[in-house]
Amino acid sequence: MTEPGTVLITGPTRNLGRHAVLAMAGRPEGQRPDLLLVGRAGRDLTAVADEARALGARVREIGCDLASLADVRAAAATARELLADGAVRPLRALVANAGVMSADTRQASADGHELTFAVNYLAHAQLVGDLLGSFTAPARVVLIGSNTYHANFWRKLLHVPAAEWADPVELARPATGEPSMETSGIAYSNAKLAILYYAHELQRHTDVDVSVFEPGWMPGTALGRGAPAAFQAMSRALGRLPGVSTPQRSGPLLAALALDDRWAHLRAGAFVVKDRLTEVEPVAHDRDRERRLWEATAELLERSGSPR
Repeated sequence: MTEPGTVLITGPTRNLGRHAVLAMAGRPEGQRPDLLLVGRAGRDLTAVADEARALGARVREIGCDLASLADVRAAAATARELLADGAVRPLRALVANAGVMSADTRQASADGHELTFAVNYLAHAQLVGDLLGSFTAPARVVLIGSNTYHANFWRKLLHVPAAEWADPVELARPATGEPSMETSGIAYSNAKLAILYYAHELQRHTDVDVSVFEPGWMPGTALGRGAPAAFQAMSRALGRLPGVSTPQRSGPLLAALALDDRWAHLRAGAFVVKDRLTEVEPVAHDRDRERRLWEATAELLERSGSPR
């Protein structure tokens, strides 16, 4: 078994991220990684770090607002310093877990980008790019995906909109019309389709193994905290149905994808739904869109002060 080294995870304070952190921290000695927890500074980040330490893990907190690319670059710099100084073991995995679904697509990040696209996609593209030179092989990048990028019977029944792809520069631009749950859902699905395209293209630029994890539908989590109260109440009720995914069930599966030898072969954006390798829909493979996304991402990050 490969020495577990260090895992950096974003969004570690709640739900899926928190349970993934605790699953990793609770592993036996020799299988337990060091943890770099990247999230908004404050009581919640301190609490999960303390819980992980109580389980035996060596933990460092890195305060970061992923809605600010300057914050993301600073977090990456801090992680590089900790790795270079030997404060934590070599970096073996980066889990890009943090995510939001803004109820108002007119809302902009600190850099002027549509908030859902900024946090779910651009922030992680910045973070991964800034840390690619800091991994020690064998190493993994695990991105969080979602099946919402395409429509099926159940999603249509629940009025969950599929992605409506456009040029990435347009996707990053805040909306001007009236906000609605439909436009919010489309923005979320677009960001998740971007993650699939990015995973495929990223693998063409790195030897670090790249995979995408779909935790299953988890209604009632904090992801929809900007949604109307009635929608949140319905989600909490649906979350109690048998067979629906929960952070308690999916968090350990995410931890396993980042650490276990079972998944060591995954590359090129391989898509894992809970604990099952799954083929994505044809729309999620498009070489022209992937290449354009890579170019547009560089443009958007450069405009926001990235040195890349």
